[in-house]
Amino acid sequence: MAASLRELRQRRNSVTTIKKVTRAMELIASSRIIKAQQRAHAAAPFARELTRAVSAVATFSNVDHPLTTESPDPKRAAMLLVTSDRGLAGAYSSSVIKEGEQLTKLLTDSGKAVVPYVAGRKAAAFYNFRQRTVAGSWDGFSEAPTYAHAREIADRLIEAFLTPTEDGGVDEIHIVFTRFVSMLTQRVDVIRLLPLEVVEGAEPAQPGELHPLYEFEPDPETVLDTLLPIYVASRIQYCFLQSAASELASRQRAMKSATDNAQQLIERLTREANQARQAEITQEISEIVGGAAALAEASASAE
Repeated sequence: MAASLRELRQRRNSVTTIKKVTRAMELIASSRIIKAQQRAHAAAPFARELTRAVSAVATFSNVDHPLTTESPDPKRAAMLLVTSDRGLAGAYSSSVIKEGEQLTKLLTDSGKAVVPYVAGRKAAAFYNFRQRTVAGSWDGFSEAPTYAHAREIADRLIEAFLTPTEDGGVDEIHIVFTRFVSMLTQRVDVIRLLPLEVVEGAEPAQPGELHPLYEFEPDPETVLDTLLPIYVASRIQYCFLQSAASELASRQRAMKSATDNAQQLIERLTREANQARQAEITQEISEIVGGAAALAEASASAE
């Protein structure tokens, strides 16, 4: 019984230590998610105005830019997976990888070879474990992405898109990321990044809202050459910011669940330890009473 009681106390101490760790990680994620939401909201106005500018130059000009021209017979498609660098975030990374596998199957069934690009150590580990080759891998910034990271990836993807398929290029580029809806809801989303389909926002115009008029200098083609890479990098950055907020929300929720489960386990182990201690005390009292009774009987027999 003493060994069982000692084992229960050791388990309770171990669970208490784990609870402290999960609680600390929950608080850290809660503090960081506010900044991640602010960064995502701050990037929205720039992305909206850039979309308007690109829409205007694409609408009011007859320029056939390579980034907006769709291949009549696409043969190769690139896929960028956005996952986390660290674990303990629930099903955040696994959901993105699962959606990426479904997209791979869909593209393969349509006769396209899939060229994977990964952002985040979890996606890289998934492909390395299965000995699959990736065309590009980036990590170390899943919780705090910057425009420099997005521009680096955008330049790499644009270069692959502009390269002929015979030389290892791609005809399409898709990105799989997690869209932040709320603290309780994060949805895995898939968008086709290239070739561009510039569409104005779905929100209706506010009464009295004036849309800007643009003048293209020196010419629309030059403007497109300058704006489209920035536009692609802006969309990738926005996906990264959405994914960063979703990762922190998933980690906060997962750590809160782990903390609650640890508390329930501590309470159960405490009850079991108390029961074991009570049984031990009862046994000791029984042994003392039995010994006293035996001594009394021995004394009475001696007399």
